[in-house]
Amino acid sequence: MSVILSNSRVNDDARRRMLFQGDVFLYGATPASSKLIEFARELTEEAFGNRDPQTAQHEMPVEEFAALLAELKPRFIHHPTCKKLLPAVMDELGMSQDETYFDVPRLRTSTSDHYLDSGISYAYHPHRDCWYAAPFCQVNWWIPVYEVVQENVFALHPQYFDKPVRNGSGRYDYADWTAVSRPEAAKHIHSDTRDQPKPEEEVDLETDQLRLVPEPGGIMMFSGAHLHSTVANTSGRTRFSIDFRTVHIDDVETRRSAPNVDATCRGTTLRDFYRASDLERIPERLAAEYEAEALAKVT
Repeated sequence: MSVILSNSRVNDDARRRMLFQGDVFLYGATPASSKLIEFARELTEEAFGNRDPQTAQHEMPVEEFAALLAELKPRFIHHPTCKKLLPAVMDELGMSQDETYFDVPRLRTSTSDHYLDSGISYAYHPHRDCWYAAPFCQVNWWIPVYEVVQENVFALHPQYFDKPVRNGSGRYDYADWTAVSRPEAAKHIHSDTRDQPKPEEEVDLETDQLRLVPEPGGIMMFSGAHLHSTVANTSGRTRFSIDFRTVHIDDVETRRSAPNVDATCRGTTLRDFYRASDLERIPERLAAEYEAEALAKVT
């Protein structure tokens, strides 16, 4: 059973242990997370011009909307301001800058009524990040940019946290994905033909479904091993949110993590992580070890 903790004061070591057991943490907006969403709004509203980004889908051809996002999202992802603000958010929640590593923040969108569910605004089927070669010590962060409602957030499916789901992760290789499939996202407008790890058996998405609705700038933290999915957006508004991921170097070294119940993918995302204190990459030795361990499990 997953427990939801609101504005918990447990230290980071205890929090990670609880996250690896399936618990979920929810925090109100902090000064740094508020600055992060303000920056995201600034870039987004500049890109959409005189249109409200949340309702612009009702005024634009879908191809134009997708092309706009294809320019906006990389601009946000790689902007140096984000690399300054994310460590500040982590610091406010008591995380060690020298021991915590993070990947680049993604600006996500979920459009309403299936306007754009593919490619650059992909509506995620049920999945674990660990099916996509994420380490099982990964912590996922999710922050809404504007106000969200239960009809446009995403759902966790905690009954599957320690229950295997037959899936297609065995066909997934992270190196191939980053070289070929990820750069093609913007080309997929009306459908998405990229082979992504999905359940290959029926899963119950309604029983025990968990939807949390943080305030703008509020923070949700959960294990990358949780099964989660995009909620079918029926709100009439496009949802904008930020997500990124963190790992603690001690967890990476010792393999302290959530359980792997069903992932058989190849590769590792560890090379995508930067140390919060100085933006150094995670040691290559560790990434190579994780790659070798993943390969050994599938050969």
